[in-house]
Amino acid sequence: MPFNGFPFDPEFENWKPLSTTDRGENNTFRFVLGNDIAIKAAQAGNISPWPDGARFAKIAWQQELGRDGFTHPGGFVQVELMLKNAQLYKDTEGWGWGRWRGLDLKPYGGDARFVNECTGCHMPVSGDDYVYTLPITTAKSSREEVVNNRAAALPPNLPYQPLAWNAITMFTDPNTHTASTLYGNDEALRTLHPRETDPGSPKYPAGLALITWVQRDDPHWFGARIPDVPLSVEFVQVAAAAQMTSYRRFAGRDLAEDSVPGSVAAQRTNFLVSLAPAQLP
Repeated sequence: MPFNGFPFDPEFENWKPLSTTDRGENNTFRFVLGNDIAIKAAQAGNISPWPDGARFAKIAWQQELGRDGFTHPGGFVQVELMLKNAQLYKDTEGWGWGRWRGLDLKPYGGDARFVNECTGCHMPVSGDDYVYTLPITTAKSSREEVVNNRAAALPPNLPYQPLAWNAITMFTDPNTHTASTLYGNDEALRTLHPRETDPGSPKYPAGLALITWVQRDDPHWFGARIPDVPLSVEFVQVAAAAQMTSYRRFAGRDLAEDSVPGSVAAQRTNFLVSLAPAQLP
């Protein structure tokens, strides 16, 4: 427990993604996850202010250039948690704050005053209820740069809506200035836990989706980049015991379904299935 008494919540790994950030100024990637209250608030655009009970997890990894030429998450850096309770945390801008560093999740700070770093850092976005993240949501807002509609512009013709799934990993392509996030449905997420994985089964015996976006500068943080307009969505479905796999790709301005040659489908299927989950403690 950190010095301010703010409790660690191990359930953060099961929360749903709100957005991702490519922090180019310090060479880290970040997942921003939210609990059910936060996700429902983002979907409704009810984030000015965020409701009491909303929880965020901001997970950071070092960036690592892979052999494929893409930049992937490397070593785990830290997880930061926030909890909105306007009355309980009235002395710290209505939020509880905590940071745990390294794989041993060592609480950050030398004493309880470390929280002043948190509130001071978030002061520039006090008008956004002290939250930097622009959640990826279709919700509309009259305020500029509060939500990220463009990144959420996935058409209803897709066979699934992967933004409601769990984020597994991400990577960027420095040559095309694009960012991709791999999502998995509930069955795929369960197989990530080694105790629940049958050694004879494939790594992901369920549904995967890779969304690739154009990147844009984060208006809330100098040097960072966030997802913008989606370029493609790729789906891989793996049947039980890997008896059958299917691959579908939706791309272009309207994310229409492509006709993909079998060799390309096999190559992309192998690529998606081989992406390692981002490291967690």
